[in-house]
Amino acid sequence: MPTMPTGLTRPDALRHPIPQENPSAFSPAAIADIVHEPRRPVYVVRRTHDGALGAVASAPRGRGSDGHDVVGLLPPLYPEWLGDRTFAATHRTRFPYVSGEMANGIATTGMVKAMARVGMLGMFGAGGLAPYKVEEAVVELRRELGGTDGWGVNLIHSPTEPELEQRVADLLVQHGVPSISASAYMDLTPAVVHCAAAGLRTDAAGQVVRPRQVFAKVSHPDVATRFLSPAPDALLRRLVASGRLTPQEAQLAARVPVAEDITVEADSGGHTDNRPLVALLPRIVALRDELCARHGYPRRVRVGAAGGLGTPQAVAAAFALGADYVVTGSVNQLAVEAGLSNQAKDLLAAADIADVAMAPAADMFELGVQLQVLRRGTMFATRAARLYEVYRDHSGLDAVPASLREKLEREVFRMPLAEVWSQTESFWQRRDPAQLDRARTDPKHRMALTFRWYLGRSSIWAIEGDPQRRTDYQIWCGPALGAFNRWRSDSFMADRANCTVAQIALNLMEGATVITRAQQLRSLGVPVPAVAFAPRPRRLV
Repeated sequence: MPTMPTGLTRPDALRHPIPQENPSAFSPAAIADIVHEPRRPVYVVRRTHDGALGAVASAPRGRGSDGHDVVGLLPPLYPEWLGDRTFAATHRTRFPYVSGEMANGIATTGMVKAMARVGMLGMFGAGGLAPYKVEEAVVELRRELGGTDGWGVNLIHSPTEPELEQRVADLLVQHGVPSISASAYMDLTPAVVHCAAAGLRTDAAGQVVRPRQVFAKVSHPDVATRFLSPAPDALLRRLVASGRLTPQEAQLAARVPVAEDITVEADSGGHTDNRPLVALLPRIVALRDELCARHGYPRRVRVGAAGGLGTPQAVAAAFALGADYVVTGSVNQLAVEAGLSNQAKDLLAAADIADVAMAPAADMFELGVQLQVLRRGTMFATRAARLYEVYRDHSGLDAVPASLREKLEREVFRMPLAEVWSQTESFWQRRDPAQLDRARTDPKHRMALTFRWYLGRSSIWAIEGDPQRRTDYQIWCGPALGAFNRWRSDSFMADRANCTVAQIALNLMEGATVITRAQQLRSLGVPVPAVAFAPRPRRLV
């Protein structure tokens, strides 16, 4: 596909014949029709008798012949061109678009494969899964997608389970996963540095070559700085001592940033700091420029946008802010391929932008970290917040008043706490017995593990569609899901059977292209009607 600038170009600069069939458009409806065909070049024309600006999808017959003067040209515009061109070249995709890694396998292998088929990058939702389940998914993806770069897997920060985090990192490196999305990190860990540095080598020109790409999700400049900098010497030495890195790989890691794709995560579902994209993205872009200049990296680090992207308008705005690629999350839970029950999808499909709340995160419960979840139709946020209050105010379960214990058993757990602990004990015996060793001597930790049973099971109930636990469903989403529901209503995607992850992605990118074209014309003075900024979903695959 030819690379053509998308800015204003004078007609006399063109090197191809100019067709002269279509009439000029000055009415709102006609201008909107032209906007909705962004792949066609658009001539901006001025009507000579009154100076009004209009547009035409091919050249008018020349000055004076139809009372119009040509004042400029907008070349064709494609969705593939909205982001940074190096994204597609590096990750071997067609579009600068990523479907994010909704945890517990909600972002399924089927979703990842569907993304790869349309030239987009999909991330498998490994967070919260046992390592053997992650490995099963990786083996499946490697078998069906091979060594292509258009897929990846999540590595989630697990501050209370560092050994588990490292086990997942080991298997991702061992199986040659081409892209790894590092999420929820507050600081660098040996596991994420291992993924970034293992296998580094140099090419014939002496440039560092990466066998896999790390995407770092960040929402704070301090965390972004760590991923934009070379890995700390102490972590590299530790990985060399453990045998996970060679001395040569550690030396090369000191020459490159930990991640060359930084995903700026604004107000989103799941782990979020609720920051607005319009404030956060420019801050991280400026930080990227500063650190890349300081370290003298030979390659440009890309900065992508995530959080709040549920409509073409939001996607177009992200690219206009300077995003090199976009990442969607919550909206994909309504996709046919999503690993979420129909009962949970029914709740999501009815959500509006205000139907969300913050609740304690199961994986970082003791730290007081919160995530954003669906509020409408579920009591999870309220009940989880109550559990954290009890944890914060008491030294252990024995210190909780009997009346409060009984209320929790009746309204939240729906079983005696002794039975909850029995199930909790069985879970950690399989997953990480060290947690039980600590719980035997630390009543507060035992209480945390007991309460985390509810937070962990609530997500599984939503995935499985347990009808007895409908009011306890934990469903991660942000306001973007409500905006998405409004956008798809009264379109073919109102029927969820048509909401495939590919239809969602292609419509968001196509719509963002239309809106970008509308803004281009408006910036040149053409009176673009509001309807041109509101493209509707249509069948694209």
